[in-house]
Amino acid sequence: MRTRNLWTKAGVLGSMSAAFGSMLWSQKQAESEQVASGCTAAQTSPSSPYKLKLVQVLFRHGARTPLKSIPGVTEVQWSPTLLEPPAHTHIDYEVTDLHGGPRPPSPVEDSYRKNVLNGGSFPGQLTTLGMQQLYELGKKLRRRYVEETQFLSSTFTPAEVYVRSTNIVRTIESAKCLVAGLFLQKQTETVPIFTTGAESEILYPNYHACKLLKVLVSHRWAESSTLPDIAADMQSIKKALGIAAHQHMDFILIRDDMVARETHGLRCPSVLETWRTKVEQRAVDMIYHVYAQDSSTETLQLCVGPLLHSLIANIDEKLEGTSPDRKLFLYSAHDTTLIPCLMALGIYDMKWPPFAADITLELHQHRETNKPFVKVSYVGKDQLLPGCSGVYCPLEEFKKALSAHSIHPEAYHSLCNSKEGLAEP
Repeated sequence: MRTRNLWTKAGVLGSMSAAFGSMLWSQKQAESEQVASGCTAAQTSPSSPYKLKLVQVLFRHGARTPLKSIPGVTEVQWSPTLLEPPAHTHIDYEVTDLHGGPRPPSPVEDSYRKNVLNGGSFPGQLTTLGMQQLYELGKKLRRRYVEETQFLSSTFTPAEVYVRSTNIVRTIESAKCLVAGLFLQKQTETVPIFTTGAESEILYPNYHACKLLKVLVSHRWAESSTLPDIAADMQSIKKALGIAAHQHMDFILIRDDMVARETHGLRCPSVLETWRTKVEQRAVDMIYHVYAQDSSTETLQLCVGPLLHSLIANIDEKLEGTSPDRKLFLYSAHDTTLIPCLMALGIYDMKWPPFAADITLELHQHRETNKPFVKVSYVGKDQLLPGCSGVYCPLEEFKKALSAHSIHPEAYHSLCNSKEGLAEP
């Protein structure tokens, strides 16, 4: 058994995804954890008419260093001492490709290694606080699925649990910390964390692999900065900070640095404090404009369609009995994964997903009829999806609700490279 130490490596999603990445205020994280802890096990207990069959958890990484500093604003010290892993998060793990081979290269991650933040840390690194947040999410899942329902074994076994991560250090380490909390470091085998190369990643909107998505998103990204309210507020905040009008900035970049500082108790300029609420609002407005299209579902389909297809395929395989031992799928991803997923599910609350936020899909079967149902929760709160007749959504209704956005990989690749789509402005 061996552990691959990745703490000396840092990475981010890529130029477009990096612009999107950021965090939520630490206060909101605390609130979400309180909501999450309110989940009870009664719904999956023997007295329930539903029997739990499969759990899939799509979650955001923990708190991290900023991706960039705000131009013209005094930087804080991002010391490597903020990145020390707590002893209780250590497990024996190995990062591989999807077939168990060597971990694929991550050129985007390597490119960010060329940048060093003030204090010596690299951009986008998972911090000690972020590691603890994922450990706590793991403990929350342990309470629900090990202690209260005995759905999972108390010790990790790869036949029962599948761990998948984007090929980014902060998500890999987030997955490791979650597993440590879920099984309290108990394991009989090395934990495999499966990743894939950037050209085939489906756990975030893949602008580099999908030409059409890049065209659509680039256009809407540029457009978002020119929307009247956003443009006017940006002009005002630049003036307040003494930043030249031609200097490139956007609210997501500002938010990213502000939240990183606040979350880790580091100083934020007082002039920015008065802008906190507005920055949060405008960052959400921008990302919503980029992903949402009133007249078409194409953008969301290209962002998360293959992922949604994979989640549904896991359900079908479980019901067909092709993966009898598998009980849990863990997907370690990003805020830029959760936001379009929430939008596709019809449950986006117009708030930035907090650190360690999770979308959890539970597959249940009715004990008397064997009819399958899917229950979706977000940060521990059960969700009623549009198109579903109840929180326990009949599988056929769940599939229909996602049909506009779920897409088979072959259709996805065909659409991504369609000349007709690429010819559109």
